[in-house]
Amino acid sequence: MTDLDTNYARAGYHHAQTRGRRPALVLIDFARAYFDPDAPLFGGEGCQTALDNAAALADAARTAGVPVIFTEVKYQPGGADGGAFYAKVPALACFEAGRSTQELAPPLEVLPGDALISKQYPSAFFGTSLAPMLTHMGIDTLLLTGVTTSGCVRATCIDSISHGFVTLVVEDAVGDRADEPHRANLYDMSAKYADLITTADAASYFNEIKTL
Repeated sequence: MTDLDTNYARAGYHHAQTRGRRPALVLIDFARAYFDPDAPLFGGEGCQTALDNAAALADAARTAGVPVIFTEVKYQPGGADGGAFYAKVPALACFEAGRSTQELAPPLEVLPGDALISKQYPSAFFGTSLAPMLTHMGIDTLLLTGVTTSGCVRATCIDSISHGFVTLVVEDAVGDRADEPHRANLYDMSAKYADLITTADAASYFNEIKTL
């Protein structure tokens, strides 16, 4: 155990939560921008692995009757609705309406019964209808997948627990353009805001829910 692990253990970080019986799966910002080698937001292998695993989980969730919720970043052409975030990160122009890089990356697709939340800022909760929608559905647990780990996934994770949801981050279904920020943010989210689970564990959880 490292000094950091010892310090965190003393504080009781990484404490496991009790999963609920009404989960939902959230797929955060799987836009073509992260999978196009010519795009400034290209994420490489880490993002591709996340996409592959998230696609499999979406199918498993639908089979089990677990709600599937997609998020997208979408701006007016020119970014007038993007505010300070759009001004800070020029590459966010990839998410302007009408650009191919803004579209959902295959093989993912929003199917009948799925939900799609459009947003302009990192968290899926900020300025959107996500929280009241989840409350109305009776959701108690959120499983987060998406890109990038250090950006919109982390922001959504913090807001998820802040809204009272048991939060699970599917660690092999979230990705970043470099392993260092990916791992560092997973560690910190695990310590304070969420439990880390694998795609296989998430699929088993869905199967358990299906039999209840």
